[in-house]
Amino acid sequence: MLNRIKDLFDATDTGEGSSGRTHDDGSLRAAAAALLVEAARSDEGIAEAERARILDIAKRRFDLNDAEAQDLLTDAVRETRGVSPLDRYVSVLMDRCPPERRVWIIETLWEVVYADGELNDIEANLLRRLGGLLHVSDIERGEARKRALARLGLPEDTGLPDIP
Repeated sequence: MLNRIKDLFDATDTGEGSSGRTHDDGSLRAAAAALLVEAARSDEGIAEAERARILDIAKRRFDLNDAEAQDLLTDAVRETRGVSPLDRYVSVLMDRCPPERRVWIIETLWEVVYADGELNDIEANLLRRLGGLLHVSDIERGEARKRALARLGLPEDTGLPDIP
C-alpha cells in the first residue's frame, strides 16, 4: 500500500495532464486517507476515536476489509509523517474526483475531526482551507458537516462558538 501512495505522488510529479490520467480508486483512497490522517493530527495527535473513525470510513466508504483498512491507515500515517504537503493530496483529488466526490471527502473529514465529540479552531481552520482548495462551497461544506454530525449522533451546534 505504501508503494501505491508513493507511486501516486511520483506520477503527479511527471507533469502528465489530467486527460492522460485514468480513474484510479487506489490513488483516490490513498489521497483521501492522507487528508483524513492530517485532519486527525491537526489537534496534536491522532486520538483513538479518530483512528477508529478513519478505519470505519475506510471500510464503509472504500469497501475494505479490516486488514486492508488498517494497511491504508498505517501507510497514510507513515506517508504524512513530518511536514505534509497538503497540495499534493489536494491536487490528486482535484484531478481525479468529480465535485460531488470532493463534497464526500469533506464530509468524511468532518467525521474524523468530530470523532472525539469536539471541534477546535485548528480543525475548523483546516476544514475551511481544504473546502476552498477542493472547490467545495461554504454551503456544501456546512451541509456535509450536518450530515457527519447526524451520522455521529451529535447535535448540530457541536463545536460552534457560544454567541451571547
